[in-house]
Amino acid sequence: MNTFGQIFRLTTFGESHGEAIGGVVDGMPAGIEIDVDFIQQELNRRRPGQSAITTSRKEPDQVELLSGVFEGRSTGCPIGFIVRNQNQHSSDYDNMRQLFRPSHADYTYYYKYGTRDHRGGGRSSARITISRCVAGALAKLALRQLGISIQAYTSQVGDIALERDYHLYDLSKTETNAVRCPDAEKAAQMIEQIERVKAEGDTIGGVITCVVKGCPPGLGEPEAHKLHADLGAAMLSINAVKGFEYGEGFAGVCQRGSEQNDIFLPGITTKTNHSGGIQGGISNGQDIYFRVAFKPVATLLKPQDTVDINGQATTLTARGRHDPCVLPRAVPVVEAMTAMTIFDHYLLNKTAKM
Repeated sequence: MNTFGQIFRLTTFGESHGEAIGGVVDGMPAGIEIDVDFIQQELNRRRPGQSAITTSRKEPDQVELLSGVFEGRSTGCPIGFIVRNQNQHSSDYDNMRQLFRPSHADYTYYYKYGTRDHRGGGRSSARITISRCVAGALAKLALRQLGISIQAYTSQVGDIALERDYHLYDLSKTETNAVRCPDAEKAAQMIEQIERVKAEGDTIGGVITCVVKGCPPGLGEPEAHKLHADLGAAMLSINAVKGFEYGEGFAGVCQRGSEQNDIFLPGITTKTNHSGGIQGGISNGQDIYFRVAFKPVATLLKPQDTVDINGQATTLTARGRHDPCVLPRAVPVVEAMTAMTIFDHYLLNKTAKM
C-alpha cells in the first residue's frame, strides 16, 4: 500500500511531523551515474519556504543516501534514503486534535484506522512527496542516459491560463519565476492573484502541464497498465490532484474523428499529435503531453464550520504555515511521478522481448 511501480519501485515512509521522510528504491539498474547534487536540486525545487507565495516552513530538506550507491554509481541494490524533518511546529495543530478539517483526509483516515496523526496531516501531508522527488530524480538520471526529458510547468492559476499548445512557449524559462510558468507576463498575473488570495486567508488551485520528449515507441501495456492509465494513476496519487487528461483530452470531444486522427507520414511519424504520444495504451514516439488539475489547498486561515470526532458542530480556525497555492511546489512532483512511470515502463518493456 506504500509502494509505487512494478520493476522500478519506490516504498515510502514517514509523517509530516515525524523524525524523517524516507524511502527505498528497488529495481534501479547497476552502473547509473548518481549525481547527488542533481537529486538535491530536485528537492530544493519542492522545498517549502522558497518564495513569498509558498508556505513559510523552513526546512533544509537535505537528502541522505544510505545504500545502493558506490563510487558515484548505482550498484543494483536497493537505494535507501532519508530526509530529516527539522522545523516542525506541532503545537500549531493542537486545536485540530479533536476536529475534522473540511476537505482533508482527517475524517477518512480516522474512520479507516480508528486513529490519526493530527500534526500537519501526518501521513496524508504533501510533505510525503519528498520521497517521490528523490526517487523521481533517480529515474531522471537513468532517463537522461536514454535521451528522455521531462518538463512540467504551471499553465493555469485560477482563471489565468496559458494557451493549451505547449509549443507556443519556451519551456526553458519555467524556472525563472516563483510560480514556474514559462510566460513572464502570465506568471506575474498568477503571482499577483496568489498573493491576493493569501492576504485574504484563502487558497486557489490551477493546472500543471507536463511534456515528455524523446520517449521511444513501445512503452505501455495493451490491456492492464496502459501507459496513459499508469500516468493518470501516478498523477491522481499526488495530494490535491482532481483531474488528469492527456493529448487533446476533454477538448477533443468537440471535434470529429477526421479532425482528431493523427495521420501517418513517411519515415513513420505523424502529421499531428492529438493522441498525446500514446495510442492503444502504448507510446508511439511522439511527445507525450498531459494536464493535471489541482484543487485549492484545503487549509484556510479563516474560520470554517466543521464537526469534532463526536459529530458535534464546531468552528475551526487553522493556524500554522500553509501554501496558498500548491502548484509552484507541485511542478517537480509531477515531473518525478512522470519519470518513475516512464522509466518503470521502459524496464518493463525490456522484459517483453527475447
